Amino acid sequence: MKNTYDRLTDILVNQFEVRPEEVRPDITFEELELDSLFLVELGLVIKRDLDVEIGEDDATPRSTVADVVKLIDAQLNPAS
Repeated sequence: MKNTYDRLTDILVNQFEVRPEEVRPDITFEELELDSLFLVELGLVIKRDLDVEIGEDDATPRSTVADVVKLIDAQLNPAS
């Protein structure tokens, strides 16, 4: 089973046309040239695919991929 980082990378690459070599944990969405409208759309895709809600205030263009992975993991594994 894929980990959360790999699943988020798949979403970014397959649904938002980000090049796989650009995705790394410390890159921000701003650096990927993805704006706040993108983040709303990403939130919807994460809700649909992973059944996790990311609030509009939780992820910003300055958030990193790792930040969003942590948000997802916190909801998938609340006891951890």
